[in-house]
Amino acid sequence: MGVGRFAVLVGRPRGSVGEDAGLSVGVDRSLALVGRSPMRVVVQRVSRASVAVAGETVGEIGPGLLALAGFARSDNEAEVRWMADKLAGLRVFSDDRGRMNRSVVDVGGEVLVVSQFTLYGDAAKGRRPSFAKAASPEAAVRLYESFVAVLGRCLPNPVRTGRFGAAMEVELVADGPVTLLLER
Repeated sequence: MGVGRFAVLVGRPRGSVGEDAGLSVGVDRSLALVGRSPMRVVVQRVSRASVAVAGETVGEIGPGLLALAGFARSDNEAEVRWMADKLAGLRVFSDDRGRMNRSVVDVGGEVLVVSQFTLYGDAAKGRRPSFAKAASPEAAVRLYESFVAVLGRCLPNPVRTGRFGAAMEVELVADGPVTLLLER
């Protein structure tokens, strides 16, 4: 287990190692064909996690999932509902035999959702990431609030959050570590 702090995550550019090697990387190629970017959520199984703004803790959880959520210009309520259902039912917690067979709902875990527009950072050209595919702040805040609300209806415990648009410090103790990128 490790403790991590981070401020920016940058998306995987085209032509990554997995694609070059001809490996399936779990991306729905049909979305790319119509010029869409999928909604992205980076999920980490954690022993604990918190988010602070200006030194004040605004969200904190014990064992559960940290979800960094990013929204594209083309995202809508259908993606939000699908992602909330997927996250609530994602079987990443161990059962009695040590297999990842239980969801955050099954184990009574908590969820911390942090907005993360930098998931749409494209650093394929130059050295400064472009965020052209990220939703506008006005659209993203609506999608973020909807995601938190829909997710909250799927979970036994209240969803904890960061503060949309704020400079945040995220601390976590990764469990496993188990980290997944969900796209829809």
